[in-house]
Amino acid sequence: MLGKIHLLEGDLDKAIEIYKKAVEFSPENTDLLTTLGLLYLQLGVYQKAFEHLGNALTYDPANYKAILAAGSMMQTHGDFDVALTKYRVVACAIPESPPLWNNIGMCFFGKKKYVAAISCLKRANYLAPFDWKILYNLGLVHLTMQQYASAFHFLSAAINFQPKMGELYMLLAVALTNLEDTENAKRAYAEAVRLDKCNPLVNLNYAVLLYNQGEKKGALAQYQEMEKKVNFLKDNSPLEFDSEMVEMAQKLGAALQVGEALVWTKPVKDLKSKHRTNSANKSALQQPLGSNQALGQAMSSAAAYRKLPSGVVGGAQLTKPPSLPLEPEPTVEASPTEASEQKKEK
Repeated sequence: MLGKIHLLEGDLDKAIEIYKKAVEFSPENTDLLTTLGLLYLQLGVYQKAFEHLGNALTYDPANYKAILAAGSMMQTHGDFDVALTKYRVVACAIPESPPLWNNIGMCFFGKKKYVAAISCLKRANYLAPFDWKILYNLGLVHLTMQQYASAFHFLSAAINFQPKMGELYMLLAVALTNLEDTENAKRAYAEAVRLDKCNPLVNLNYAVLLYNQGEKKGALAQYQEMEKKVNFLKDNSPLEFDSEMVEMAQKLGAALQVGEALVWTKPVKDLKSKHRTNSANKSALQQPLGSNQALGQAMSSAAAYRKLPSGVVGGAQLTKPPSLPLEPEPTVEASPTEASEQKKEK
């Protein structure tokens, strides 16, 4: 109970200390082992997480929380088939679990089985209509499929439940840009910049929009802010910048005539933060910079491995949310929708 109180206060470190003591007294208590494993998973300490979850499954092979957490960890690292095998076991025990169906949907997306992915996501949304992560996923799905009105719908709903997340406003701005509502897109970008102080992709997306609108002074300011954030990330975190993101930044830098001092030269290859960019321009100086779309990369929030994609180029959120990891939290990714919805949007 003391551990739960620390979790309610968002103090993960103290909660872990309490649960470690509890496991010493009750080394075969699968609930304690699973909870401790989930806490380590949320902090990104994968080795200890796997150790405790494995111990829990040794004592209770049918422990669905531990199985779901283990599958979530495998999914985080791209082992979609293995994760799906784990999820099949969980589905027999808790067929109405929203995180389960959300994670299954993301696995199918990773396997490029888009119809199955959207079906699972819709089921997760039906089971938990107020879960902002599922709404976020659905927004990414529709953005990826270029169904911008539906994307706006789901992202707006997600913002109502999670109004302090900059990436949500950035994705909303991408949808608005493609719906040709430039003024509201600028407002959304401005809010994203205000809320997110570490993600350079917010500034890059905003700069592209401003450049395409002919506001070169504002675009230059955002570009310079983006460079500051990239320098900071390069020095302080093991993120690798995707080549498409670098290419877009270089095109924008060339267009703004500030492209000689780019800062992308020494990526560290530990954790891949896959930032995706969709741009259709061949000459940045002659054509408008491409409208950017979001592609989500599979992520397990339970592991606090929060790769939250972003507008022009998907971004990685670097903060860890306070949460009660009694179940692995859902994953975030993008995938397509059913053909009927495609026809409606068209």
